[in-house]
Amino acid sequence: MSEPILRLSGVSYAYPDSPPAVEDLSFSIAKGERVAVLGRNGAGKSTFFLLCCGILQPEAGEIYLHGRKLTGKKADRLELHRRVGVVFQEAEDQILAVTVEGEVSFGPMNLNLPLPEVERRTAAALSAMDLSDYRQRQPQFLSGGEKKRVTIADILAMEPDLILLDEPTASLDPENVVRLEETLQALTDAGIALMVSTHDVDFAARFARRGVVFTKRRVAADGDLADLFGRDDLLKEAGLRKPTFYQAAEAMRPGLTGYPLTLEQFTQWIKAL
Repeated sequence: MSEPILRLSGVSYAYPDSPPAVEDLSFSIAKGERVAVLGRNGAGKSTFFLLCCGILQPEAGEIYLHGRKLTGKKADRLELHRRVGVVFQEAEDQILAVTVEGEVSFGPMNLNLPLPEVERRTAAALSAMDLSDYRQRQPQFLSGGEKKRVTIADILAMEPDLILLDEPTASLDPENVVRLEETLQALTDAGIALMVSTHDVDFAARFARRGVVFTKRRVAADGDLADLFGRDDLLKEAGLRKPTFYQAAEAMRPGLTGYPLTLEQFTQWIKAL
C-alpha cells in the first residue's frame, strides 16, 4: 500500500472548559481511498474532520502529512489547509463571494499565486463541477445541489490530495444525490482521496468499502463496511442501522454472512440463490 496522505497517531483534543471531544485517535488514508465515517451526533466525527484539515490543532498525539510530522507552526498549518480540503454540510457556511467565479477563485488568490495560475485553477474547477456557465451567477440564488457543487469547486481549485465532506447528501433531492455520487466518482478517478461523514448508511454503502465508526469520542471500529454492518453490538452502540438491501437479504435468508449492501450487490446475490 502507498504511503498515507494523512496519518493521525494518538491524537486527542478538548474544547475550552469541556471534556475531551476526541481521544487517542489513530487513522490513516491513502491516495484515491474512499472512507465513510459513521456514528452518533456528538461522537467526535466533526472534531476529527477539523483536526484532519488543520482548523484545530491536537493537544496530544501527532499528525503526519505525506510521511512528514507536522509541528503546528503556521507553515505546516497552511500546507495542511492546501492538501486537505473540507466541504461543510451547509453550503451557506462556506460561500462568501457574490459570484460563483469569485467564490471559486478565492482560495487560489489567498495562496498568492500568479494571476494566470489562479485563472487556470478556477476554470478547471468550474469545468469539473459543470459550472462554467455559472461564472457570474450569484451563489445565494442557486439550488441546493448547485451550491454543493460550488463548495466542492472551492476545494478543487486548491488542488488537494484529500477532500472531507460533512453530510454531503443532506438537503439534496434524489436527483442531486445521484449527481453528487457521479461527481465523487470523478474525483476518485482523478486520484483524490475522499472521506465523508454521514448518517445515511445507504449512501455510505454505495460510496465506500471502508468504514470508520465513532463511539464515545473514539474510533470504535475501522474496516470493511460489510463486516462492520454485520456487528449488531457495534451498530447499537453507534446508533446505526443496516443498509436497506442488507436488511432485505437478511430477512430472506437469516443467519448467513456476506449480505449485500447495495442494489447491484443485492441483484447479484438474488441471482446466486
